[in-house]
Amino acid sequence: MKYQKVQKPVDEREKLRKFRELDDAFAQALRQLDDPESDFDIPTGPPVRSLAALEQDDIETQQKEQQEERERIFKQRFEALLIEYGVDHYDLAELIDTLIGYGLWQQDIAPNS
Repeated sequence: MKYQKVQKPVDEREKLRKFRELDDAFAQALRQLDDPESDFDIPTGPPVRSLAALEQDDIETQQKEQQEERERIFKQRFEALLIEYGVDHYDLAELIDTLIGYGLWQQDIAPNS
């Protein structure tokens, strides 16, 4: 047989007293929320963001991923070309410096083919 804890009957006055305490505490919290001078610190979650802002973030993330993929593909093709023509990075840098130095190639401007 299980032991069952016998609950004391709560007096109606006690119930009313507890209710009033709770009601007073709730009313005080509401007043503190409405008071702009109150330094009552209420923990809140992250700010709510609109659907448009979330969609914009998704678009920006997707564009960034596409840009990274394009850069990866470019680097891969560039390295393949260097290997195919037997040119290392140092020789290429020296060629570019020479072309820029003689004014045959302007820096930050792609040459025409």
